[in-house]
Amino acid sequence: MPSPFPGMDPYLEGYLWTDVHNALASKIRGLLAPKIQPKYTARLELHVVADESEVTIMYPDVEIFKAKQSNGYPLPLKPSGGGVAVAEARPTTLTAPVILPLAQVRLVTVEIHDVAQNLLITSIEILSPVNKREPNLSDYRRKRAHLREAGVHLLELDLLRRGTRVWTHSQLPPANYYVSLTRAGRSQQEVWPIQLADKLPIVAVPLHFPDEDVLLDLGQALTEIYDEAFYHLSIDYTQEPSPPLDEAELAWVKEVSQSQLD
Repeated sequence: MPSPFPGMDPYLEGYLWTDVHNALASKIRGLLAPKIQPKYTARLELHVVADESEVTIMYPDVEIFKAKQSNGYPLPLKPSGGGVAVAEARPTTLTAPVILPLAQVRLVTVEIHDVAQNLLITSIEILSPVNKREPNLSDYRRKRAHLREAGVHLLELDLLRRGTRVWTHSQLPPANYYVSLTRAGRSQQEVWPIQLADKLPIVAVPLHFPDEDVLLDLGQALTEIYDEAFYHLSIDYTQEPSPPLDEAELAWVKEVSQSQLD
């Protein structure tokens, strides 16, 4: 069953996002690879970053440990004088530590390399919540600058409403989502503002000059992973999506979601 939304499904931004992120990266690789061979390859590059925010919301598979009282720890065994092991009591002054959850988030990037020299030509970044808050926001911005200095094309997909936008500009219209293309050696940035009711765009993926751009249909990619994963079985379209929407957007979402329930 397809998503009821014409473009990005706002319900995919919750706990399903990790799966969506990985599936979308793999699908983009699959769509591009036949178009760019034999001169180029599309590969998935894995980056692991630490994240201490919203662990139970965004990464429900992360194990959370609870602090225990000192008398909740198993007592070590100590041989007695007769050779029989007996439990040795811990000092009563022992204070139990607070055990904090640590999440290691795996982020997947699609990288296009030329076959002749294995040079990185284009990087396709699918932003996750961890990219859009500190301290990883600053780290990601440094990565963007490094790619620009290295002469790498950068295509960024920000399909999340939550978090701080990676880039801002006074002429950038407000939107729910953004897709951005920064071509190597250019002093300008191509941006597609996308509203909830908009279809996802078909965007250009640049290669090494003088080879022409190839086209990536983001709407096709999202539709195919939604169908393949049966995401509708994991989404309660009777609930409001998170983060909250304004009144007009919420009314539209409820109207569209009802079609999934009818």
